[in-house]
Amino acid sequence: MPYRKEQFVNGEIYHLVLRGIDDNLIFKDINDYYRGIFSIYEFNTTKPITIQKRRKIRARIKKTIRDSGRDPVSTSDERDKLVDILAFCFMPNHIHLLVKQLKDEGIVKFMNKLGAGYGGYYNRKYKRKGYVFQNRFSAVHIKDNNQLKIVFVYIHTNPTAFIESKWKEKGIKESQKVIKFLEDYKWSSYQDYIGKKNFPSVTERNFILEVMQKEQGCKEFVDYWIKYKGKIREFAELVLE
Repeated sequence: MPYRKEQFVNGEIYHLVLRGIDDNLIFKDINDYYRGIFSIYEFNTTKPITIQKRRKIRARIKKTIRDSGRDPVSTSDERDKLVDILAFCFMPNHIHLLVKQLKDEGIVKFMNKLGAGYGGYYNRKYKRKGYVFQNRFSAVHIKDNNQLKIVFVYIHTNPTAFIESKWKEKGIKESQKVIKFLEDYKWSSYQDYIGKKNFPSVTERNFILEVMQKEQGCKEFVDYWIKYKGKIREFAELVLE
């Protein structure tokens, strides 16, 4: 990955967007989405890792849990994390991530590992060569809690485009339909934020739940923006992409 001018700071939060090269699809079927979820979890570590190795480790852990009755939460996570993933959303041709950097150069290292790891899987599966993602991901520093809330909404409302393709320009016409769709959309962290367990091990939610006033606050804030805001110009001043 080319040198970046951004100096990511430990403890600070950033909105990252990683796009397929030439806006090509990066998720073509359900297995690609699952592999993407698996990748943002497994590659978030300082240690060298391969998916095959992690699968063997996790299989041994599951057997130990079955034999001993120990809590899987306390025994399954051996990572030394590069970042905390606070929120995410997968779209067919790009990924949104809201992360807090934990280690020096943690964001760059994590994004490099994610790009190489998922990219390798994608190329093998679809019998292709070359880059899967654009060389540079976009990054916006989150400066305060107000911006954090708006970015939280922006990330989780991206799938609105599946049912109202022009919502960013014209606004949302059928708000209740959009609200239901987003609450059922599997490939984001939103379900976990509103109390519908989906991929709870991927995200660290405590900080945002505190800022947003728990699960009900998350839902109410997103619903409010869908019903009464709902245009991309409302986000423009925050330079989200």
